[in-house]
Amino acid sequence: MEKRKWQTENFVKSFKYAISGIVYGMKTQRNIIIQLCFAVLAIFLGAFLEISKIEWIVIIFTIMFVIFAEMINTAVETVIDLITEEYNKKAKIAKDVAAGAVLISAINAICMGLIIYLDKILALIK
Repeated sequence: MEKRKWQTENFVKSFKYAISGIVYGMKTQRNIIIQLCFAVLAIFLGAFLEISKIEWIVIIFTIMFVIFAEMINTAVETVIDLITEEYNKKAKIAKDVAAGAVLISAINAICMGLIIYLDKILALIK
């Protein structure tokens, strides 16, 4: 079988490329940094409020889901920018749909945070 141009030679290199993509996203995408700040806040709040193991699973999955969506959005936007620098209706649709996926994941994160943290915070206030 013939090796394709972009196929990686081994698992370690593949892992390094993936880490490189994560680092690129963190260095260049303001929204990823903002989302990571909220993630840190959610983790500290979870530790402070002593959330359950199931709640931790939901919080961690939610954090990863938002970062995942933002990285896919970045990849879509980068590929579109590579293909065309001119306005294109289909390119706009692709970028808008990718951004919409991030928005949906962020709304999900807010809902999960409210479900898990709100009652616990209100109990502290009372």
